[in-house]
Amino acid sequence: MNKDVIEVQVRAVLPLEGSFAVFLGNETKVFVIYIDESVGTAISMFMRGVSKERPLTHDLVGHLLLAFGARVERVVINNINGSVFHARLIISAENELQTTRKVIELDARPSDSIAMAVQQSAPIFVAKSVWDTVEDVSGTLAQIEKKGLEVQQAAEAAEEDDEDDDDIEEFSDEDINTIAGLEPEKGDDEYDDGFGGDEDDEEGEEWKKADG
Repeated sequence: MNKDVIEVQVRAVLPLEGSFAVFLGNETKVFVIYIDESVGTAISMFMRGVSKERPLTHDLVGHLLLAFGARVERVVINNINGSVFHARLIISAENELQTTRKVIELDARPSDSIAMAVQQSAPIFVAKSVWDTVEDVSGTLAQIEKKGLEVQQAAEAAEEDDEDDDDIEEFSDEDINTIAGLEPEKGDDEYDDGFGGDEDDEEGEEWKKADG
């Protein structure tokens, strides 16, 4: 693999008000991408192995790839323009109709690319130029994880003591936003579906929060 890219994992997917925060990184650095709610939900479901009654959009795309002997080989988040991230989806195909393996590289939203990578257990890479640009939020993620652990422990303790659930501190959107100022900038969300769109790179830290 090219040394100009760094492999990362999805460290956490957290719901915010009207959007999701996807934390990507490794043992040295973590950064966050804000994505729309529908894709964030899909990523979270793939990570938790939640079964669905009917296939959703990313399930359908995965099934189509499989039908043609193709799969997601890797994802590369290759550029950042202001607060907008760009990605490339690399697909490989090999079946009885082809004499050689075919590799296709597609322009795609990072959110859709991450969803497909998680669904098919494909690796995710970040271009070094992007890696060097993004802010390290490792401390923020650590605080959020600590908060979540405290809430879980409180819930377990309350269940053992047969206490009322209303006394348990909940892990709310405001908690996530408050910790280290984790708040996406306001912007225009031009997407209303779960995959692609005419403007398929307009995402990043400028997903707007829903008005109260």
